[in-house]
Amino acid sequence: MISSSLLDRAYELLLSTRVRQRAERSILGVAILGFLVHLLLIVLADIGVLTVGADSKMLSNPILATYTPFSFIIVYEVYMLVYYLPRSITTYISKQYEIITLIIIRRLFKDLGNLEITSNWFDVRGDLQFTYDLVASLVLFYLLYLFMLKGKQALPERIETSPQPAVLARFIRFKKGLSVLLIPILFILAVYTLVTWSLGAISPSTATPLPFKNINSIFFDQFFTILIMVDVILLLFSFFLTKQFHKVMRNSGFIVSTILIRLSFSTEGLINVILIVSSVLFGLLILSIHNLYQRKSEVFDNDESVYDPAK
Repeated sequence: MISSSLLDRAYELLLSTRVRQRAERSILGVAILGFLVHLLLIVLADIGVLTVGADSKMLSNPILATYTPFSFIIVYEVYMLVYYLPRSITTYISKQYEIITLIIIRRLFKDLGNLEITSNWFDVRGDLQFTYDLVASLVLFYLLYLFMLKGKQALPERIETSPQPAVLARFIRFKKGLSVLLIPILFILAVYTLVTWSLGAISPSTATPLPFKNINSIFFDQFFTILIMVDVILLLFSFFLTKQFHKVMRNSGFIVSTILIRLSFSTEGLINVILIVSSVLFGLLILSIHNLYQRKSEVFDNDESVYDPAK
C-alpha cells in the first residue's frame, strides 16, 4: 500500500495544476516541431532526397503533415483524461469522447491527402470513408456538447446524506492513486507501441508482437482496453459510496460506452463510425436519464443512499 505522503508527492509531481500547465506548453511546442519535421520529410521525399517505399503514404502529400500535430494533441487529451479522473467522473468520460472525436478528425486529415476526386465518389472506398468520417465528426461534436451540458446540469448531492468523511476521503485517494499508476503505464505503452510501429514501418518484414490494423489504431486500442478495466474498478469501488440504482446504471452505462469505443478499433468503414457514434449517444442517454432520477431524488432516495462525489 502506497503511503499517504508518497502518494501526495507522486500526485503533485505528475498531476498537479502546475504540471498540467507545463505539459500543455510542452505538447504544443512538440506538436509544432512535429508538424515542421513531417512537412520537411514530405518535401525531401518529393524532390527525391529521401527514398521511401511505395507503401509509405504518410509522405505522399503535404496535407498529411497535419496528422502529426493532431497526434500530439490527442496525447495531451489522454493526459487530461487521467488528470480529471480523481476530480469528476463525467468530465473523465467526456475526455474519452473528445479523444475518439479527435481521432476521427485526425483520420480526416490523413484521408484528405489521398482523396480521389472522381464522378464515382461513392464507389471509391477511401472517398466513402472520408464522407462517413466527415458526417461523424459533426455528429460527435454536437453529442459531446450535449453530454457536457448534461454533466453541468447534474444536481449537486445533498451534503446531509454524505457518508462518513473517512469513507469519502478513501475513495478520492483511491482515484488519485489510480491516476498516478496510470501515468507510467500509459507512458510505457506509448513508447512500446511507437517503437514497435516504427520498426515495422522501417522494415515491413520485421515480425511485430502487436498486430496494428492501421495507423489510426496505434496505442488507442490498448489504451481503451485499459480504460475499460479502470471503469470496472471504479464501478466496484463506488459501491462503498452508493447503492442507488440510477448511479449504478450510470456508471455501468459508461463502461458499455467505453467498450463500444474499443470495439470500433477492430472494425472499418461504416460499422466503425456507427460504433463510435453509438458509444457517445449511449453515454449521453445514460447521463440524461440519470439526471431525471436526480431531479426526483425525494422519490428514489432511501435510507441507504449516500453522497456521490462524482457528479
